[in-house]
Amino acid sequence: MTASIALVQHDIVWEDRDATLDALTPVVAAAARGADLVVLTEMFATGFSMATDRTAEPIDGPIVRWLVARAAEHDCTVAGSLAVTDPQGGLPTNTLVVVGADGSIQRYDKRYPFSYAGEHERFAAGHRPVIATVAGVRLGLSVCYDLRFADVYWELAEQVDGYLVVANWPSARREHWRALLRARAIENQAYVVGVNRVGEGGSVAYAGDSVVVDPLGRTLVAGAEVATILRSDLDPGTVTDVRRRLPFLDDRRPVNPAG
Repeated sequence: MTASIALVQHDIVWEDRDATLDALTPVVAAAARGADLVVLTEMFATGFSMATDRTAEPIDGPIVRWLVARAAEHDCTVAGSLAVTDPQGGLPTNTLVVVGADGSIQRYDKRYPFSYAGEHERFAAGHRPVIATVAGVRLGLSVCYDLRFADVYWELAEQVDGYLVVANWPSARREHWRALLRARAIENQAYVVGVNRVGEGGSVAYAGDSVVVDPLGRTLVAGAEVATILRSDLDPGTVTDVRRRLPFLDDRRPVNPAG
């Protein structure tokens, strides 16, 4: 069994949820044709803004309701991240939401807030890994800056067929994005799906470079610096075969902090 995925590499109207969702509605409709999973970017409706007083909303707020409606309308799974408020009054989380056609919702809270931009002062860190299964393919979830921390991926390797990374990764560090996505695929012998925005938001430029990398580190599809829809299939059998022929995961050892 394979999963057909559509990566939506899109622009975002800065801090304007309604305008962005209006623009994305027909794009998701086009992307969903023949797709089991449609993936949007990090903070796909507002951009990567620290103004959580303007952008954060409850998990059952307008953005997630929009995702639920799109998933039901197109009979597929739809994923993207947003700023989610804490009902207890704490800091919001940068949360990747995966919504099934049946309305089911899985959430992953970004474990590594981007302190370089002050995200750790505005967002609480998540504490647990999450695996979403779509059309029989097991995907470990991650958000943008998580990509720099190999342990997030290592800990899930034997339980997943691939990883989903949604991002607002800036053009200034685009080579880091490209290299790290390939590294995570090669070292874990798994697919890596990276979905990044294009355009400009908050005086930061974004280059896209969305990509699907296979378990051997080969690029299957890639986007440039324009809005586009990329399509690829993920085959768990390929992962099994690569790991059987090249059993590198068997040689991993737990880290001993004491040396």
